Amino acid sequence: MKKNSLLFLGLALGFSFALLSMKFFPNQTQEKTTSEKKMETLKLGVFSISLTVKDLKISKEFYEKLGFKATGGDEKMNYLIMKNGKTLIGLFQGMFDNNILTFNPGWDENKKELKKFDDVRQIQTRLKEKGIVLSMEADAKTTGPAFIMMNDPDGNAILIDQHR
Repeated sequence: MKKNSLLFLGLALGFSFALLSMKFFPNQTQEKTTSEKKMETLKLGVFSISLTVKDLKISKEFYEKLGFKATGGDEKMNYLIMKNGKTLIGLFQGMFDNNILTFNPGWDENKKELKKFDDVRQIQTRLKEKGIVLSMEADAKTTGPAFIMMNDPDGNAILIDQHR
């Protein structure tokens, strides 16, 4: 009887350990379900706000007073990229009518290439699977630079602009 109890206890502990290890150490090769894919975070890249400005020089001076420094763009082309820490603001004169929330897959806030990122076409597919309506789509048959656009429920434009 004692042997049977020990055998049963050993089997029960082994089974419990197997269940716990499956919970805390899931098989990485296991295919993800559709609902799990929907829950994954999209890697949109660095975020910036693209502001439409009336006078680039005046806006540049204003943001410099807030601690921003021009790190890109070209005043002759009517746009500048301003940076303060990890915060990026694009100033654009005469290029578009409204401000745009911008994401750049494949870049960090220093325009350094990320080794791992979600390609804009992958992001496009996942957004469409979630029912997001895009106002501009990337050609799914291409690779490299591309962009997509959409509006949030309040009409704010969102640009996902991949440069590489």
